[in-house]
Amino acid sequence: MRNFGRVLTAMVTPFNVDYSVNYNEAAKLAKYLVANGSDGIVVAGSTGEAATLSKDEKLELFRTVLDAVGDSATVIAGTGSNDTRASIDMTQAAEKIGVHGAMLVGPYYNKPPQEGFYQHFKAIADSTGLPLIVYNVPGRTASNILPATIARLAEINNIVAVKEASGSLDQISEIIRITPNDFLVYSGDDGLTLPLLGVGGNGVISVAAHIVGKRMQEMITAFFAGDIAKAQAIHLELMPFFKAIFITTNPIPIKECVNIIGINAGPLRLPLISPTAGETQQLKQVMQSIGVLQ
Repeated sequence: MRNFGRVLTAMVTPFNVDYSVNYNEAAKLAKYLVANGSDGIVVAGSTGEAATLSKDEKLELFRTVLDAVGDSATVIAGTGSNDTRASIDMTQAAEKIGVHGAMLVGPYYNKPPQEGFYQHFKAIADSTGLPLIVYNVPGRTASNILPATIARLAEINNIVAVKEASGSLDQISEIIRITPNDFLVYSGDDGLTLPLLGVGGNGVISVAAHIVGKRMQEMITAFFAGDIAKAQAIHLELMPFFKAIFITTNPIPIKECVNIIGINAGPLRLPLISPTAGETQQLKQVMQSIGVLQ
C-alpha cells in the first residue's frame, strides 16, 4: 500500500468566470499545495465542489493533478456517490487514469442502514485494485457510519483508511481501538487533528492546509517527534483559522482565502454563493492575526 502521507489537502476546484473548470489553475494550485506542506491532494471531494462537477470534469481534474504532482505527492480521487453502480464506474475510470487511491463518501440522501454501508463499500472495493479511503461525514450525508461498520470494512484488503468527520473524538477513539494497527485514521476536521493524533490517528485530510499547510505539517512532525508542547502551541495558534473557515458553508470561506492570497480559485458554482463582505473581512482579519496575510 502506498503511504498516503500525514497532511492531505482536500483541494478546491478552480473555476473560470464562466464557471467552467480552470484546469491550468488547478495544476498550479496542486503544485503550490505540495510545495507548502501537503503530502497529497484529494481531488473532487466536498471541498472541491464535487456535487456540481460532471463525470468528465472530475476525470480531467484527476488527470490534471496527477500530471502536475503525481511524481512527488499522493493523488486521491474523490469517486464516491450515493449510487453504488456509479461509484464503481467512477472508481474504475480513475484507476485507469493512474491515481494512487480513491476516497468514497458515505452515501448521502439514501440513508442506508449499517449493512447497506458495508455492502456499498465492499462492492466498490471488489471492483478495483486501488487503495480506498472511506469518508464519514454525517453533517453532509445525514447518516453516520458506525465504528463497528468501519471495523468490518477494515478487514477488506484494499479498504485501508477512513476520513472521520463525525466531530466525535469518542467515535474516532473507538475506531482506532477496534481496527488493525495498519488501518489509517485521518481527521476530517482540522481542529481535531492534534486530539486525533493523541489517540492514535495518522493525520488529516485538511481544508485549512490550503493556507497553513506548512504549519500543520510542523505540528504533526512535532507530535511524532515527541515535542508535544510545540504541537500544542501550533494547534492553539491555528484554532482561530480553523474556526473561521467554517463561518459559512465549506468551501465558501476557504475558496475566498485562496483567492485572497493571490491564487485564482475563481467563483463558486450555484447553489453555493460568494461570502458576504463581512465574512471576507473576518477571514482577512484572522489570516492577518496568524501571519499569513500582511
